[in-house]
Amino acid sequence: MADVEALLARIEALEARAQAAEDYRDLVNLQGAYGYYVDKGLWDKAADLFAEEGTLEIAGRGVYVGRDRVREYLHHLPPYEDGTIYNHMQLQPVLHIDSAAGTAKGRWRTLMMVGFVGREGRWGEATYENTYIRESGKWRIASLHGIINFYAEYEEGWHKGGVPLLRSTEGLQPDRPQTFEYEAHPKAVIAPFHYEEV
Repeated sequence: MADVEALLARIEALEARAQAAEDYRDLVNLQGAYGYYVDKGLWDKAADLFAEEGTLEIAGRGVYVGRDRVREYLHHLPPYEDGTIYNHMQLQPVLHIDSAAGTAKGRWRTLMMVGFVGREGRWGEATYENTYIRESGKWRIASLHGIINFYAEYEEGWHKGGVPLLRSTEGLQPDRPQTFEYEAHPKAVIAPFHYEEV
C-alpha cells in the first residue's frame, strides 16, 4: 500500500511538472504572438490575446481597461502599410507561474524598430511587466505594462539622448492614470520587478 501511495504521489508530481512546462511554453507563445501581431499592425488579433477584463498601459499614457478598450487603443496606433516598420521583438522572459491557480507574472524586454519611409526611423527598448490568467482554458494577458526605457532617432543614436515620451493618444482618453511617473532615457528608469529573486 505504501508503494502504491508513493507511486501515486510521484505521478501527481510529474503531472504538475508537465503542466508547468506546458504553461511556460504557452505563455512564451502568447507573448511572442503579441509581438508578431503588433509588428504587422494586426490590432484585432493582438487585442484577442487579452483577457476579457485585461488592461494595457504603454509609455505612461494611462491604463486602458477591458479587451474592447485595448482594441480601441491599438486601433489608434499607425496602420501597417507600405514604407512602415513596426518591429517589437519579445525577449528575455522571466516567468513565475501558478499553474493550479491559472495565474502568472512575466517580465520581458522588447526591442523596437519603428519607422516610416521619408519621415522617421527610431530604435526603442522597453520592459514589460505583465500578468496572465487562464481564461476558458487558454492563457490570456491580464495586464500588459510597457515601461519605455528609450526611444532614439536612428540617425542620431542613443548617445545623443532620447525622444521624449508621448503622454497621450490623440482622440482617446485612458480609463485610469498611469501607474507611476517616469521619463525615458536620458533619464534613468527601472521598471518595478514582480519578483525579488529567481
